[in-house]
Amino acid sequence: MPDPSARSDTSDPAGRPPVRVNRRVFVRGALAAAGAAALAGAGYAGARWSRPTPSPSAGDPGVMRFRSRPDLAPPSVNVTGPAVGSPGYIFVTPKTFEGQAPGQLGEMIVDTRGDLVWFRETLGTPMNLRVQRYRGEPVLTWWEGRAFHGHGQGTCHVLDTSYREISTIRGHAPLYPDLHEFRISPQDTALVTSYRDRAVDLSTLGGKTEAPGYESLILEIDIATGEILWVWHSLDHVSIEETALTLEIAPHDRPFDYFHINSIDVLPDGDLLVSARNTNAVYRVARASGDIVWRLGGKKSDFAMSDNAHFFWQHHASWAGKGLVTVFDNADAPQMEAQSRALVLSLDERLMRATVHQSLQHPARLLCSNQGSVQSCSGGRTFVGWGDEPYFTLFDDAGSILLDGRFPEDKQSYRAFLQHWGARPQDPPVLAVGSNPPAGVTVYASWNGATEVHSWRVLAGAQRRLLRTVGEVPRSGFETAIAVNDKGPYFGVVALDATGQELARSAVTRT
Repeated sequence: MPDPSARSDTSDPAGRPPVRVNRRVFVRGALAAAGAAALAGAGYAGARWSRPTPSPSAGDPGVMRFRSRPDLAPPSVNVTGPAVGSPGYIFVTPKTFEGQAPGQLGEMIVDTRGDLVWFRETLGTPMNLRVQRYRGEPVLTWWEGRAFHGHGQGTCHVLDTSYREISTIRGHAPLYPDLHEFRISPQDTALVTSYRDRAVDLSTLGGKTEAPGYESLILEIDIATGEILWVWHSLDHVSIEETALTLEIAPHDRPFDYFHINSIDVLPDGDLLVSARNTNAVYRVARASGDIVWRLGGKKSDFAMSDNAHFFWQHHASWAGKGLVTVFDNADAPQMEAQSRALVLSLDERLMRATVHQSLQHPARLLCSNQGSVQSCSGGRTFVGWGDEPYFTLFDDAGSILLDGRFPEDKQSYRAFLQHWGARPQDPPVLAVGSNPPAGVTVYASWNGATEVHSWRVLAGAQRRLLRTVGEVPRSGFETAIAVNDKGPYFGVVALDATGQELARSAVTRT
């Protein structure tokens, strides 16, 4: 087991100022050759996301607003397709480039109609919201922190089904969780990506024998204690010569990022599947020794790659079972293909041959400079997040679109997932009371994060402790407006499940 303290290079890249890039740089077709070269290997092109200013107002387009939760201003989501309203929830982390759009950054769950289910604003860059299992129970996990130079430093969060935080994973200097991956292993440990400054020998690329560079790491961290249990160092197993990055296209204002780890998955036998954007390769890493078992793609591929199986500057390599591996093939920055795609590869580990099982592209001909995800779902379906383009798409087993969603043009999500989730928040429902010109009032009820609410009951009365039922309606989205012919002045709401049983009730409000 490698010693987490064995490396002596303790420089902290967080001290470098962030590089701010306007999103117009990434508009499809607008990259000149020199600009594309400058972006290569940066992962996120040096972009830094931060809380937009000023705060959104009630009239901002593309922003959801709620009478009962005026503190929330997530971006709107538009969903189309025959599978609108199908089971499952969509997990995203909307963000924007600094200084551009109104709205809030945060972790966000919407249903397959695009209606909000849960939103949590964050001051840091949000990444990688998804459902995982910890100690046999479903949990909600994500990363948030500060992004710079194509990676980041921050914390990983684990919440239970009441949205109570049960663990925050911080790492220890100089080993911090990076934004790209947070995977809970079958052993209930956290597998996270990390980056460190290292002097690297670039002489074989025509550079200096000792140049500033980045090394990619995998950290295994005990979720309960925060102890770092195991560290994998890319430079111990993958040489600089495997990089697809050159001195000509690498950003000259930052260390040379030869590997750029951006995903980790756990294979059935416990080995790790690791994606390295800047080598155009996916690696099978032996869990016990850390050795490379095989390479898929890149300069030293152990697999013979069939026509159209090659991928470039990829993200999010995952094991899909039955010899299938999914990869988000960016093929951009610098541009290698006309469009990005979700790629499903069939691996024959006996003949060591990789063939294309499925290749999925968006009809809008999206070319995604960075980010992106591919999720294998039941029934042969595939759910794709299009990274820095504001789309997510569900395809059926024949490649037809079942559901297509998008944020406003200025928003994006690192990854997107379609998963099942059941939650009952520890915070109670809330309400707001507005006028209803014909008679009485309109009550606005919501319960951020609740998935079991089927209907709302409205209580009203002249005294706080003497309320009666004055209305009951089905839930209609995140916030339900209920017109009642009563002047109160005291009001409350009760959340009911599909059987009519009470789940929770709000505090009583006086108008």
